[in-house]
Amino acid sequence: MKNDITGKLRVIPLGGLEQIGMNITAFEYEDSIIVVDCGLSFPSDDMLGIDLVIPDISYLKNNIQKVKGFFITHGHEDHIGALPYVLREINVPVYATKLTMGIIDSKLKEYSWLKSVKRKVVKYGQSINMGCFRVEFIRTNHSIADAAALAIFTPKGIIVHTGDFKIDYTPVYGDPVDLQRFAELGKKGVLALMCDSTNATREGFTMSEKTVGRTFDNLFAENITHRIIVATFASNVDRVQQIINTAYKYDRKVVVEGRSMVNIINVAMELGYINIPEGTLIDLDQLKNYPDEKTVLITTGSQGESMAALSRMAAGIHRKVSIKPGDAIILSSNPIPGNEKAVSKVINDLSMKGANVIFQDTHVSGHACQEEIKLVYSLIHPKYAIPVHGEYRHLLAQANLANSLGIPRENIFLLKSGDVLEFDDEQAAVTDSVPAGAILVDGLGVGDVGNIVLRDRQSLSHNGIIIVVLSLERHSNQLLAGPDIVSRGFVYVREAEDLMEEARQIVTHAVEECLRKNITDWSRLKGVIRDNLSDFLWRKMKRSPMILPIIMEV
Repeated sequence: MKNDITGKLRVIPLGGLEQIGMNITAFEYEDSIIVVDCGLSFPSDDMLGIDLVIPDISYLKNNIQKVKGFFITHGHEDHIGALPYVLREINVPVYATKLTMGIIDSKLKEYSWLKSVKRKVVKYGQSINMGCFRVEFIRTNHSIADAAALAIFTPKGIIVHTGDFKIDYTPVYGDPVDLQRFAELGKKGVLALMCDSTNATREGFTMSEKTVGRTFDNLFAENITHRIIVATFASNVDRVQQIINTAYKYDRKVVVEGRSMVNIINVAMELGYINIPEGTLIDLDQLKNYPDEKTVLITTGSQGESMAALSRMAAGIHRKVSIKPGDAIILSSNPIPGNEKAVSKVINDLSMKGANVIFQDTHVSGHACQEEIKLVYSLIHPKYAIPVHGEYRHLLAQANLANSLGIPRENIFLLKSGDVLEFDDEQAAVTDSVPAGAILVDGLGVGDVGNIVLRDRQSLSHNGIIIVVLSLERHSNQLLAGPDIVSRGFVYVREAEDLMEEARQIVTHAVEECLRKNITDWSRLKGVIRDNLSDFLWRKMKRSPMILPIIMEV
C-alpha cells in the first residue's frame, strides 16, 4: 500500500491489556476501522453472581459506519467469546480460519445468531482487502489448531499481530509456524509488532505439544489396571487427540464429558481436525458396560470450575460418574493465576475419595517463552514494539526483551486498554484515550449490573441485610403497625431475640420522635431509622449490615 502523507493510523486496544483475557483491538485509518479478536474474560472473585465479562465497545458503536469487519486469530474464549454479544450491536463480517470459524458458528447457533452474520473462512496466505487495510493470515502454532498471526497492511506501513502463539516444530496437527513469511515481512520493513506476552517472564523455549503425548504413554503404562480420567481445556483439540491415540494403543474406550468439551470435539470431528479410530468413542451411558481398566474419561474442570464435570465428580454430585479408590486422575493443565485455590480443593476432594491425582509434566503451554519471542523480533525487526495479551508484568517483561534486541525505549509502547496510539510518517505517540472497560453479563442481562449493584452485592455478602417495616396512617401519620425487623445474613434471629427487641425499640423511639417533630417526609424518616439503627448495631456488634426501611401508608 502506498504511503499516505495526510491521514494518521490509530491503534486502539479496547481490552486484553492489564489482564489475560478480553482481547480486542481496533485499527483505524480515516473512514475505516477493522477489529482484531473479540474475547471475553471470566469474573474475578469480587464480581458476585457475574457469569462473563465482555469489553466496552462504545467507541465502535459511536463509529459504526467506519467498522468494516472482525478478524479472529484463533478459537479460544478470550478471543471469540464476546462475538455473540458484540455482533448484536455491530453486525459486520467475521473472518477466521476453518476450525476457528467452526467454533464461532456453534457459538452463534447457540444464540440463534448464525443466519444474521456474514462469515468468511480464510486460508493461510490469503489476504482480505477491507477499506484502507489489507489483512493477511499467517500460520502459527498454539494450544488450539488453526491459530493465525495477522499482517495488517496499512497506508503507514505493516503491523504484525502475532495472536496467541508458540513456535512448535513438531505440532500434533498441521504444519509448524510460517517463520519464512515473518522473515519476508521483516525484509519489507515492519512498522510495529504486537506480540503475545503471556510467557514473556519465562526463560527458554516452550516444549512441543508432542512431549505431552510421551508423558501420557508412560502414565497409561503405569496405570494399566485402573480407570483413567483426564481433565484438560475443552479447546485443546491436539491434547484430546493425543489422549485418544494413547487410549487406542492401550485398547481403552474413550468417553468425552463436559458440555464445552463435547461441543468443540464435535466441531473438530466434523471439520477433520481430530481423528478418532472407529469404535473408540463411546457414550457416557455405555461406560458401565466396560471394566474400569478399559476406559478413559476426557473431561472439563482442570481449572477447578465449580460446575465443570471434574468438580462435580470430586464433590460426589455428578449424576453418572462416581470416583472410585484407585482411579488415576490426570490434570493436564496448569492453574490459571487466581484459580489455584479452586484446583487445590478439587485435588483434595479427589484424593479423599481414594483417587491418585497426577499433575506433574502433563501439560505444556500454548504461549511463546523468551527465546521464541526473541526469534520473532529478530525475523520481523519492527520499528515499534507493542506488547499485548498479558498483565502489566508480562507486557513489561516483553518490553525489556524488545529493548535488549535493540529497539529504543521510546519506540516501545506499554499501552492501557483505551489508549489511542497514533502513527504518522515521523513518529508514534499515545495521543488520546477512548472508553474501555468491562461490561458485566449476569444471566440474560448485559451491562445492567454495574459498580453500584456489585457494591451492594459485596455489602450483602459481607454484612447481611436488615429490613425495617412499618405502617403509617395516611393523614394523621400515626404509627399503626410495626416497626417489624427482618434479618438475613446478619444474625440467627432465634438466638438473638434480645438484640432484635432492643433494635425494635430503638427504631420505634426514632420514628415516634420524628412524628412528634412533624417530620413526615419519608426519605428523611428512612434516613433517621437507618442512622439510629446503624449506630446501635455498630455499638453492640461492631457490624454494619445493609439497612432497608420500608414504610407503608394505610
